[in-house]
Amino acid sequence: MSYDPNNIFAKILRGEIPCHKVHEDADALVFMDVMPQSPGHALVVPKVASRNLLDADPAVIAKVMPLVQKVAVAAKTAFNADGVSIAQFNEEAGGQTVFHLHFHVMPRFEGQPLKMHGRNMEDAAVLAANAEKLKAALAQ
Repeated sequence: MSYDPNNIFAKILRGEIPCHKVHEDADALVFMDVMPQSPGHALVVPKVASRNLLDADPAVIAKVMPLVQKVAVAAKTAFNADGVSIAQFNEEAGGQTVFHLHFHVMPRFEGQPLKMHGRNMEDAAVLAANAEKLKAALAQ
C-alpha cells in the first residue's frame, strides 16, 4: 500500500485541520488525541510522510524517539500518572486506523483500564486544558 497524502494527520500537519497542539519542531508535531484512551493521551507525529514504522526512514525514527520519550516523561508529570504506555500500530490488522506514522503517549493510572481506541470524542475544552498541562510540563 502507498502513502495517502490526504490522511487526517497529513492534513493536520499542513494546517488544513485544527488540532490541540502541544509542541512542534522541524521534525514532528505533538497534539492531543481527540478520542483519548486516557486523560492526557497525546500523539507524536513525524512530519516526514510514511504509512507506519514498516516503511519509515530509520533516520526519521531516530529523530522522533527522543521526543516520544520527552512527551512520556512530561505526561507522567503533568497528569500525575502512575505510568505511561507508548503504542504504535502498523497496518489495519495491527490496529492502525490512520495511515501516517504516529506514536500514542498515554498516561496510565493504577486500577484504571484504557478506554477503547477510536471510540468517543473528548470535549474540546478538556482537550485544550490537557494540551496546556502537557505544554507546561514539557517546558520544565
